[in-house]
Amino acid sequence: MRGRIEEQSAAQKAAVVDALRHDYPLKELLLLAQLPRATFYDRLQRKNKPDKYAALKVFIKKTFHDSYETYGYRRIHIMARKAGFKCSPNTVLRLMGQLDLSVTLYSRHTSGYHSYKGKVGTVNDNLLHQRFDAQEPFTVLHTDVTQVKLVDHSWGYISAVIDEASREVITIIVSSSANKEQLHLTLDDLAKKLPADVAPIMHSDQGWQYQTREYQSRVHAMGIVPSMSRKGNCHDNAPMESFFNLLKCCT
Repeated sequence: MRGRIEEQSAAQKAAVVDALRHDYPLKELLLLAQLPRATFYDRLQRKNKPDKYAALKVFIKKTFHDSYETYGYRRIHIMARKAGFKCSPNTVLRLMGQLDLSVTLYSRHTSGYHSYKGKVGTVNDNLLHQRFDAQEPFTVLHTDVTQVKLVDHSWGYISAVIDEASREVITIIVSSSANKEQLHLTLDDLAKKLPADVAPIMHSDQGWQYQTREYQSRVHAMGIVPSMSRKGNCHDNAPMESFFNLLKCCT
C-alpha cells in the first residue's frame, strides 16, 4: 500500500486525506501519505477556490461540440476572443486537455476513396461557409460517400444523408460500387422521408456524382437546394465527415 501511495501526486494524496480525515486522525493520515501539513492545506485551499476558467470551459466545450469536434485550439481561441474572453492560445490548449477534447477527424480508418474527378458537371456555390447552426430539422442536410473495408476484406461504399439540426441519419445505402445506381437509391430513399413542405439545403463535396445532370435535376425536382464544399476542403462538410469518422471508429 505504501508503494502505491508514494506514486500518487500531492493533489491525489490531499484528496484521499481529505476524504478520510473525519474517520481517522489527520496526523496519522499525513504521515502515511508522506504529505506535509502545509502542502495538504494548500491543496485544500486550491480545491475550494472558484475556478476562474469555469465560463471559458463551458464556451470551449460548446464550441468544440458545435463544430462536430473539428475545431482545434487555435480556432476556438479566435472565437473565444471574439466572444469577449481574455485568454491565450496556450490557455485554450491546456483547458482542452483538461476537458479531454481533441480533434478526431480522420484519426482512424482513413478512407483512400476520393470521388473528386475535376469539374465534370455543375459545381454549386458553398451556401454554408462552415456555419453549422441549423436549429430546425430538414432545413440543412449533408451527404457524402465513403469507402469501408467489409468483413470479407472487400471494399464497400456507404452513401448517407444526415440532418444537421437533429444529427439524425436520414438515409444510408451500402453498395459494392460508388456509382450512379447507388446515388439514385440514396435519393429515392431520401424522397420517401422528406416532409412535403420543406425545401432544405443539401451540402456535399464536389464529387463527380453530385456534379452530374441526373443529381442536379433530381434534387431540384425534390425541392432541395444543392450546396458544395470548396475543392479539397473536408471541413466545409464537417458534420458528414464527423459522422463517417465516428462510424468507422465503431466498426
